[in-house]
Amino acid sequence: MKKLRPYQNDLVEDLRQSWRAGARAPCIVLPCGGGKSCIVAEIAKRTTDNGKRVMFLVHRRELVAQIRRTFVDWGVDLELCKIGMVQTYSRRLGKLPAPSLIITDENHHSPAATYKKIYDAFPNARRVGVTATPVRLNGDGLGDVNDKLIIGVSAKWLIENHFLAPYDYYAPGIADLTGLHTRRGDFVASEIESKMIKKAIFGDVIRYYKQLAGGKKAICYCATVKHSEKTAEAFRAAGIPAEHIDGKTPEKERDRIINDFRAGRIKIMCNVDLISEGFDVPDCECVILLRPTQSLTLYIQQSMRCMRYRAGKTAIIIDHVGNYARHGMPDDDREWTLAKKEHVKGVKRQENNVQVKQCPECFYTFHNDEQAHICPACGYVFPNKREVEETSGELLKIESFKLDYSSPDQCGSYSELLDYAKKRGWKPGWAYYQAKKRGYIH
Repeated sequence: MKKLRPYQNDLVEDLRQSWRAGARAPCIVLPCGGGKSCIVAEIAKRTTDNGKRVMFLVHRRELVAQIRRTFVDWGVDLELCKIGMVQTYSRRLGKLPAPSLIITDENHHSPAATYKKIYDAFPNARRVGVTATPVRLNGDGLGDVNDKLIIGVSAKWLIENHFLAPYDYYAPGIADLTGLHTRRGDFVASEIESKMIKKAIFGDVIRYYKQLAGGKKAICYCATVKHSEKTAEAFRAAGIPAEHIDGKTPEKERDRIINDFRAGRIKIMCNVDLISEGFDVPDCECVILLRPTQSLTLYIQQSMRCMRYRAGKTAIIIDHVGNYARHGMPDDDREWTLAKKEHVKGVKRQENNVQVKQCPECFYTFHNDEQAHICPACGYVFPNKREVEETSGELLKIESFKLDYSSPDQCGSYSELLDYAKKRGWKPGWAYYQAKKRGYIH
């Protein structure tokens, strides 16, 4: 018989108490790797054991079979539990039996019209959602679809208690990503592709993989299918077994690739967004981030994919696109709220209060401690502490890894622009304007 971990069981009991107290649509918040699928399986089982119907909503076709397997293993009565894509169910509302409970996977998607259409069709159903990041791309909370947040343990707690692996974070920059535009709240993928599909960049990606994670199984996140395919080709040309996988990869081929990855016959699995939200893959030890993103959700889902626990394991995250500077470290403590960001003073400031230090010798990236004058990875001694001044309530502390810049185009962060301006006697406002223009601060 399957059994929840104590912290998982606490969340289920908190959910029951929330319903008793009058909440209709709570959202359970638990970090990636905390076992949200087990929690929803237990909730579904208790509901179907009482003879009541459950509707489970996912946003991707690939997740249906995966969730079904979990529910079967957990003992959920699938005669009373429908599992399907929200896009499909929103078109078939008249043919669906009314559920007593609607469970929403990756609940941060739920403000979309297709989800609301289903919710409105079954107003008497209780609801619960699960997510690691209860926030929209624009920073708003989920108050228009949820009425309570049930916050679980933190990522730091999961690491300290051996439910997630600790990690080392490296951020060697490899490409000039200035001038990227945004569309629907995130960087334009085709523009990223044009900057990243270059022989020299592929060479750097492979070089740093060999240096930092040589031989370890890695998942590589790319901007487009073409970018992913080309990256896999570059790894193979360097003698490193690699494959590309996407949502259109035939099921048998996808299963073969995943099985080969599990067995170690493939070392690098390249993809765009497939192996992120909810998609279960065999244990890997490393992720390579080649897609800059404004989405905190996407960043956390991708960066933490390598942190599945194994005794003695230390995960390796190689961030080539500066996502840490936009969002902080994967296990940073974050305060969540149901409110829209403009209704909560200071929320924007807190989200951008990224306090990170980076070693100029080995690119190791870590939380900025006032006493951290020595790199914990290679022993490099930082000569002087460099402060990035607070401007308009937004603070970004990044220790730059370029020691000299001959032109502004060589600056890859707000701190580097500030350093460049300072050396030339320019006002900090110039650096702030350039950083805003390039998307380093928001």
